Amino acid sequence: MELRQEQVRQENKSVKPFGIKDKLGYLCGDLGNDFTFIFASMYLMVFYTNVWGVSPSLVGTLFLVSRCLDAFTDVTMGRIVDKSKATKDGKFRPWIKRMAGPVALASFLMYQSSLAGASMTVKVVVMFATYILWGSLCYTAINIPYGSMASAMTDVPEERAALSTWRSLGANFASIIIGAVVPQLIYMADANGNQIIDGGKFTLVAGIFSVFALICYAVCYMFTTERIKLEPAQTEEKTSLIKSFKTIVSNRALLAIIGAAIVLLLSQFMGQTMNQYLFANYFKDINALSLFNMVGLPLSLGLAAMSGVIASKFGKKEFSVFGMFLAAAAYGIVYFMKVTNPWIFIGMYVIAGIGVTGFNMYIWAHITDVIDYNEVKFGERNDGVIYGVYSFSRKIGQALAGGLGGYALAFIGFNAAVQEQTTQVLDGIYALSTLFPAVCYGIVALIMLLGYPLSKKVIAENGRILAEKRANN
Repeated sequence: MELRQEQVRQENKSVKPFGIKDKLGYLCGDLGNDFTFIFASMYLMVFYTNVWGVSPSLVGTLFLVSRCLDAFTDVTMGRIVDKSKATKDGKFRPWIKRMAGPVALASFLMYQSSLAGASMTVKVVVMFATYILWGSLCYTAINIPYGSMASAMTDVPEERAALSTWRSLGANFASIIIGAVVPQLIYMADANGNQIIDGGKFTLVAGIFSVFALICYAVCYMFTTERIKLEPAQTEEKTSLIKSFKTIVSNRALLAIIGAAIVLLLSQFMGQTMNQYLFANYFKDINALSLFNMVGLPLSLGLAAMSGVIASKFGKKEFSVFGMFLAAAAYGIVYFMKVTNPWIFIGMYVIAGIGVTGFNMYIWAHITDVIDYNEVKFGERNDGVIYGVYSFSRKIGQALAGGLGGYALAFIGFNAAVQEQTTQVLDGIYALSTLFPAVCYGIVALIMLLGYPLSKKVIAENGRILAEKRANN
């Protein structure tokens, strides 16, 4: 055993040190993920309702059904990753190479405008088959290893926080590119100023983003390095999945971050869906939608530059609580203002974005803190299983947002077949875009304040305990 530990230490000494290439590579990994994931989050419902003519409630059912499948695929993939042996490329990186092509292809297959004239039965079958293939199978098989890989790239808390920040930047870059460019390409105005979608351009854009995703995955694979040699998850006897779950459900920090993630993503992805309808139907200003989706860039860059200082001075939990209360207040104010000018709405969104972007900047660092907490408290890391459970919780939030978004559109009477929506429908869209996130962000703030135990002081103590433990091994 001692000989093996010394061999591992010698191997780690020969590996190039953590640096800018790792950060860029990890950024590109999430950029690749989100060229398909955020594109789907923002526009897939619009494609199904406006191009294929599928009812919003049926699309919502699709999202809910597929996320139920994720209850099995996410956790199973996490278990597969934990039990796998490291290769010369590492334990997690090989999955990026294996699954990059299938993810990109499955994403492209979802946006086939040529089926717009097919029967509704054909559309529904294709819709369910391609979405489940992409989200529940292919995307899961690349995203779980990618997220777990951070633990193997470095065990230094500051470097892990940096990876979380750069990953968040990748997601923000994707969101800005997709949000700003896509409306200019897929929408065209009729004589009355109503926004109409060009289905053929929708398919073309989906193909381009799939190619971009492949390129980003290739950069991620080439630029990242796994330095921490994690052995397959086991104790003296192989750890059972049931035992891992018993440990996980006792992890207060994980349960709190899961609760916060579900509500946070319920709000964010509901917003990404509803904002398309808000700007196209309520404000009738697609140019404003493009700018709206671009304002996240300066916020992301500014907060990324200050993330290290904020974390060390105030703490990740502490700033997350402040940010969520700020976002809740901003959205609550804009709801009661009932603005009709899109630029005022964008200004209030910027204020809310300080809190939301700040929280998201630390979300992946929270997960590495939770994994460390699990090891300190229970003696097990379970990187892949914890990440798989957390990833599933995020998909629950996304599914609820997609499902509720579809059901809410149907409830308020949205009709994709007409160009002019009624005043009642427009008011409903506005409420879903403002009051709903105000309530959700307030709930997230309370969960983090009252339920999440990993304050700045606790994280420092956990780091000290683990450093001593590894020094004695």
